Amino acid sequence: MPKQFAHEILQRHPRNPLLTAQDLPGAAQVYNPSPVRLGDEIILLVSVVMHDAPGRGRDVGQTHVARSRDGLTFQIDPEPFIQWRGSEFPWNIVTTHFIDNRVTKIDDDYYILTPVMCVDGWDAPAMVLGKTRDFKTYERIEIVSLPKNRGASLFPEKIGGKLYRLERPGGGDGSGGEIWLSSSPDLIHWGCCRPVLQPNYRYWNMNKVGPTPPIKTDAGWLVLIHGVFTPAGGTHYYIGAILLDLEQPWKVIGRTNSYLLRPEKDYEVHGNCDNVVFPCGAIADHAKDELLLYYGATDDKICLASGKLSTVVTACQQGW
Repeated sequence: MPKQFAHEILQRHPRNPLLTAQDLPGAAQVYNPSPVRLGDEIILLVSVVMHDAPGRGRDVGQTHVARSRDGLTFQIDPEPFIQWRGSEFPWNIVTTHFIDNRVTKIDDDYYILTPVMCVDGWDAPAMVLGKTRDFKTYERIEIVSLPKNRGASLFPEKIGGKLYRLERPGGGDGSGGEIWLSSSPDLIHWGCCRPVLQPNYRYWNMNKVGPTPPIKTDAGWLVLIHGVFTPAGGTHYYIGAILLDLEQPWKVIGRTNSYLLRPEKDYEVHGNCDNVVFPCGAIADHAKDELLLYYGATDDKICLASGKLSTVVTACQQGW
């Protein structure tokens, strides 16, 4: 039997890219979606940079909702979904650059963790927790991390009576790059931190790793991760996966040896930020044994790759 590799599992959709900046008038960038199902729709929370966005430098990111009934043709809501203009403390300092959301459905609510940059010299990013039921109205809840913290992702249910999240300490500025775990009684107060995964277990994640919302399977919690590698030709972002113990989610019980996706197609190699494929989550269809991975490409496109959910789990278990 020929040797198996994780990078053989997922197939890119022939219609890629599914979304670009041209699909939203006035947009300069559309990227890094967090996908969920809502009734008969697939919802993507996408990061958007508008040509006329308030702010300066990198602090111009917004979050918009994209909707689709077939999972391929998306309409982007023209108005930002996550926004506030309040002057009251502390929201007056976390008003810019909403990016790379992670969405998790818990009971009837969709909880959203958003890394948010700050103004007036405050360190950043910090994680803001909000929620929605319809992706039309957004309720902000609280700032739930110290900076720097980026990429926090909630588990969809309690484990041993506690709520858990994965997180990526560090702000994307060269510091951090590990995955940690913390727990909470109420989604607001977090502690009991545990290290989960360091970078550099393979070349494609030599510099950094980061998590997405865990997917429950019979074998364990499946977590898609990004990995960062900086060879002589410049930084490259990859997508891989790990498997965590169902009862002790700080324990890694499997991981892919190979990446699942790397920047390979022209639309993944050339763009606003070259050589980037980036996940903020995936949709698991257990009945169809299917994993739908909507991912950002080069910080200006959204794409889709899919494959068998069970095969991705096996790849983690067997170290493909």
